[in-house]
Amino acid sequence: MFLQLGHTKLDAYTITRQFVKECYLAISQFPHEEKFNLTQQIKRAALSVHLNLAEGSSRKSDIERKRYYEIARGSIIEVDAAFDVASDLGYCSAESLNTLGEILVKCFKYLSALINSIRIN
Repeated sequence: MFLQLGHTKLDAYTITRQFVKECYLAISQFPHEEKFNLTQQIKRAALSVHLNLAEGSSRKSDIERKRYYEIARGSIIEVDAAFDVASDLGYCSAESLNTLGEILVKCFKYLSALINSIRIN
């Protein structure tokens, strides 16, 4: 927000910000009893996507940068699995998650491209 560093110029940075917002909007509809369970897990994982992308972008070492991007991508998979459970429990429907799903897929593709662009000898 205050540091105008290279990561803020990445398309992946913009889309992961949208991803976090969509996750928060989706979980706002969950029942109150999930406040400290599935809701918190999704919040942590969604934030992890965005924050690991930002932190990884600041790393000078290709190995470190790639590792942060891999962690971010793993968190996308975690969020996807969490919404599978939420859907199974009737907290949301696949239809209500269309926008989130589209953004999730974009995040996964952007992060995969970043990971694949780093060649380690």
